[in-house]
Amino acid sequence: MRNRTESLSIALGVHFVVWLIIGLVVIAFVEAESFGKGKNLWQGWQESSGLRKPSYTERIFFEDLFRTRANTWSNLAYVVVGLYCVALGWKDRWTTRDTNTGYLENTPALSLTFGVACIYLGLASGLFHASLTRFGQQLDVASMYSPLLSIIALCVGRQIEMRVPGRWRPLPIWPILVGAVAISSGLLFVYKWQMSSFTVLCSLIAVVSLLITFDRITLPTRFDERWLFVSVLTMVSAVACRELDINGRFTSPKSWMQGHACWHILTGVALACLYAHQRSERFPDHRLVEN
Repeated sequence: MRNRTESLSIALGVHFVVWLIIGLVVIAFVEAESFGKGKNLWQGWQESSGLRKPSYTERIFFEDLFRTRANTWSNLAYVVVGLYCVALGWKDRWTTRDTNTGYLENTPALSLTFGVACIYLGLASGLFHASLTRFGQQLDVASMYSPLLSIIALCVGRQIEMRVPGRWRPLPIWPILVGAVAISSGLLFVYKWQMSSFTVLCSLIAVVSLLITFDRITLPTRFDERWLFVSVLTMVSAVACRELDINGRFTSPKSWMQGHACWHILTGVALACLYAHQRSERFPDHRLVEN
């Protein structure tokens, strides 16, 4: 029987595939950045307010494809996290699991959903910081919600699987959950300008916190709470870096290390730890979660 540490181990093949893809993405970014220097390829796109009145400290290169460099490149952190989640979900699809593994490992589609959401966040935020356009800003803000929506779907699915007898669930619940995440993400993009992004983000974080707490209190399964602690600690550090950057107290505009870039990296780590926390679920009595 696998212990908790063994269950979180990642096959060498997963590492190889993820970093092969990341290597190709980096090469593509390098080539694109080199090609786009001084060509003002964003000309004609509607500017975001952050182009002329930047919220962040980093120097803006108005004529380049990557108008802000550190804030663009750092979004690869989300892509790395997303690729690992997709790879793990795919691996779960073909792996025979122990009878005490939790809901996430037994529902690979939700790993894939969370992974795709993180990749979407990385690419959307990267587009915004590269272009500083209004469309990029709309995509950037809307994409922040998708990983949280995926966690909400995961927690809801877990409660349904645990509380609704199998005879009342002739079909798996995960297609409905994945569809709900996709539709909600689309609507939040379409109506981005009609709502407060701060209010929506805080509301989703509050819902995720309540659902995780509810799972912890009401379910017989156990989670490795260390992952949750690190996730919260990392998120607090990310907010501190972001606020220092907004107030011009992190680094100089020309520094390779920017506060908002650290926000991207640290929130990426926080999402990875949140995923690991959900993946650490185990049944003490070795019962199998029904699919």
